[in-house]
Amino acid sequence: MHFNVANFIKYMIKLLPYLKVTAIYVAASFFLGILFGGILAFMKLYRIRTLRLFGVMYTAAFRSIPPVVLLFLVYYGLPLILHTDSQQRLFYVCVTLTLLSTASISEVFRSAYSSVPKGQYEAAVSIGLSSVQALHRIMFPQALSYALPNLVTMLISLLKDGSLAFTIGLVDVFGKANSLNNTTFSRYILEIYLALTLIYWGTSWFIETVAGRLEKMVSVKKALKT
Repeated sequence: MHFNVANFIKYMIKLLPYLKVTAIYVAASFFLGILFGGILAFMKLYRIRTLRLFGVMYTAAFRSIPPVVLLFLVYYGLPLILHTDSQQRLFYVCVTLTLLSTASISEVFRSAYSSVPKGQYEAAVSIGLSSVQALHRIMFPQALSYALPNLVTMLISLLKDGSLAFTIGLVDVFGKANSLNNTTFSRYILEIYLALTLIYWGTSWFIETVAGRLEKMVSVKKALKT
């Protein structure tokens, strides 16, 4: 078996359009994870015992389930509960990754908020700011600077975990690569999966580059406020 550059380029071109499907479920589950993760983090930080217990139990449960196991539970279990079409594979992948990201992102937010000295909140309130203003202007911007690196790591993890979507038949960039390999009887397996590797690497590099610039912007704003 010899590596063929022309085939490598050909399969790269065939795979790239399916990156859109991957981007859809990664973006959707990440932003929903931020929304629900923020709520869950608030529950874990709040002093009501029931809410805190729910947040802790949710995080412990979903961080311990392997992504492929949760994907199968959602794909085969949710249609029975909601009486939905089992062919809506993209929807089930988004649900699975949202459940996983919510648990991890809630811990990111909780630890980031806890890293901000509480004396700053007390000082802001003491000079006349309301609790909401102190949280919005003082605590949250600083917590965001602590959370950003871990959020980037979480986003890249969603990109990698999403590759399991092919196990339920979703044709994303990984699913297309697997399909191409099957139709060519693994004759060009090296070219196909090397092209796939380059796509994943390039996407991760793009995410890290954008995030790096965002971190600099947040750091500059934080320095100006202090």
